Amino acid sequence: MTGFIAARLGRALLTIFLVMTFSFVVLRLSGDPALIIMSADAPPEAIAAFRKAWGLDDPIWMQYLNYFGAVLQGELGRSMRDGRAAITIVTERIPATLALTIPALMIKMFIGIPAGVYAALHRNSVTDRIVMILAVAGFTVPSFVLALVLVLVFSVSLGWLPTGGQDSWRHAILPIITLGVGGAAILARFTRSAMLEVLGQPYIRTASAKGVAWGAVVRGHALPNAAIPTVTILGFMVGSLIAGAVVVESVFSWPGVGRLLVVAVANRDLAVVQVILLLIAFTMVMANLAVDLAYGFIDPRVRVAAAH
Repeated sequence: MTGFIAARLGRALLTIFLVMTFSFVVLRLSGDPALIIMSADAPPEAIAAFRKAWGLDDPIWMQYLNYFGAVLQGELGRSMRDGRAAITIVTERIPATLALTIPALMIKMFIGIPAGVYAALHRNSVTDRIVMILAVAGFTVPSFVLALVLVLVFSVSLGWLPTGGQDSWRHAILPIITLGVGGAAILARFTRSAMLEVLGQPYIRTASAKGVAWGAVVRGHALPNAAIPTVTILGFMVGSLIAGAVVVESVFSWPGVGRLLVVAVANRDLAVVQVILLLIAFTMVMANLAVDLAYGFIDPRVRVAAAH
């Protein structure tokens, strides 16, 4: 098991390194931040001084080596807008993002998984068809479209909830629903498919033929074996908590990390963008690492394969 964990950790570090390198190169090639942050009519001397102050006039390989060395020392750069540490600016926004994404994740789990299990156990029933129709509608409608529909209905037409902002708990309801509905639909689809595949296995029929109660068969054999694909997609959702909030935070003017990313990209605030991309990559990698480790506990065959 130690080798299994070490291999996953090595792969996680390599992934973070590749994301860090790729984002650095792409951001440097996407445009000159000096021309965007400085005014359009700024004198060439001022623009040149800005580039020199932030090291933008160095060759890109030298900029990367300086950046990589700073990262190894725990320095992730400073905002070109206000000079503050980029990590400070980003961490200030994390609580607002988690205030949306954690309740949304709870909605996904507590609606999506039971709905998928119920639909599989009542295959081809009216309830199964209704659940699948809602699931297909839920994950095919883009989040920004759903967000606009919710605003039109509950804010503009009914006047029950605010259209955006962060002044009270009522401002969080529509963004949380927007984030939760699509994920619940995806989880319901995956859970149903996984359950149907397991329920068709010979050992399920054997257990039923031996007189084991159907509820015990489902709890003891079907649910544990159907858990792996569900855990996989759930791990992806946990990893994408921050990345998935970009559109919703922008639509509802929610001051979280996602909205900060949009603003930082528009302003070419490179250090802030790089910190957010690293944060997203770190979250995704850690979530996938947790999923890999969970495989070992859920399925003993994974531990045996890892031991060899």
